Amino acid sequence: MTGRTKYLLDESDLPTTWYNVIPDLPEPPPPPLHPGTREPVGPDDLAPLFPQAIIAQEVTQDRFVDIPGEVLDVYRLWRPSPLYRARRLEKALGTPARIYYKYEGVSPVGSHKPNTAVPQAFYNAAEDIRRLTTETGAGQWGSALAFASATFGLECEVWQVRASYDQKPYRKIMMETFGATVHPSPSKETAAGRAVLESDPDSTGSLGIAISEAVEQAAADPDTRYALGSVLNHVLLHQTVIGEEALLQFAQAGDTPDVIVGCTGGGSNFGGLAFPFLREKLAGRIDPVIRAVEPAACPSLTRGRYAYDFGDTAGLTPLLKMHTLGHDFIPDPIHAGGLRYHGMSPLLSHIYELGLIEALAVGQQECFAAGVRFARAEGIIPAPEPTHALAACIQEALRCKETGEEKVILTALCGHAHLDLPAYAAFLSGRMTDNELPESALADSLAGLP
Repeated sequence: MTGRTKYLLDESDLPTTWYNVIPDLPEPPPPPLHPGTREPVGPDDLAPLFPQAIIAQEVTQDRFVDIPGEVLDVYRLWRPSPLYRARRLEKALGTPARIYYKYEGVSPVGSHKPNTAVPQAFYNAAEDIRRLTTETGAGQWGSALAFASATFGLECEVWQVRASYDQKPYRKIMMETFGATVHPSPSKETAAGRAVLESDPDSTGSLGIAISEAVEQAAADPDTRYALGSVLNHVLLHQTVIGEEALLQFAQAGDTPDVIVGCTGGGSNFGGLAFPFLREKLAGRIDPVIRAVEPAACPSLTRGRYAYDFGDTAGLTPLLKMHTLGHDFIPDPIHAGGLRYHGMSPLLSHIYELGLIEALAVGQQECFAAGVRFARAEGIIPAPEPTHALAACIQEALRCKETGEEKVILTALCGHAHLDLPAYAAFLSGRMTDNELPESALADSLAGLP
């Protein structure tokens, strides 16, 4: 086994713009709607939640958006991130495929989430906002926003989904170390949380409920704004530094991906990796298959309905046209807490409807088996979320073993599992189940669509 293992860029190669895929699409995505009037929302509708710079980025038609110097200064703590050739995994699988992974676990909090947390905190601080509220599942996003808030002198209040709050106590400690206040969701701190607890005192929560709580708090205080870690256009925009760097690194490697695979919950990691490559595909320069992988327990792309729905459980957000399982859907408490969301990014949903990407759902036992296989070959224990993409990468690599094809496979390893080891303990001890969504539960959740 010889050849180069990692491809590194200099700090001077750090992208200075984010890429907006919307101008390059054959059709624009449907707009968010006001839940009362069913008319497209305007900037004034979003102003209680987001700073003006973020609102402008949410609706921009510019193909490229400049990254502020203050944001680049923080990015340089970990960006550019490395691209690895998974040579040991290739050998273990006996595949002729060439497998690459863009590793985002080198950030201060161990995931890709600071790519958007840092600019969001910067833009809020620039408008003299005092406090940010947010939700988090596994805690990767909450940790990122806590870090970014500390960097720019903001207070941070986080509602963490109860299932993950109980499963991952060290994420809570990390958020508190950065200065954040953390509540389990549903909580007694908000009307939305109290309503859920009244009907179900033992609720394991969902990202939809946690969003309702964070939005409720932000909307009630003029010195507070809300920050979202996935789903919306500006979040996916900020994450495109991943794919832009990967394009430069593939030029170093003298290779071109045939298959690009990413895990999807709300869509930020997947969009961040895939959108710059999709630009090149739409321009006719490359032609990769782009595959989104989601949990079988929360399969919004593969089994959800493409419809307008609320982004939260209480119905406080605008209506978004997206693949959804219904805003009342409460996923099983799987270990990939960052993927337990009822809806997929509207932009990613639109791109899926255009036929530009594929989607696949995988059970968590297969995912953790892939995570263990990857760890034993490559030496990095992946977070539960990217094990979904790794499972699909291994599927593809084993198909290549059967056919003899030398495909090039790329994925984003969006975080490490140093604080997720109880999930691996559940898998290794045989206590883990697949939690696939039953058809009856899906029908019940879709019945609640507005």
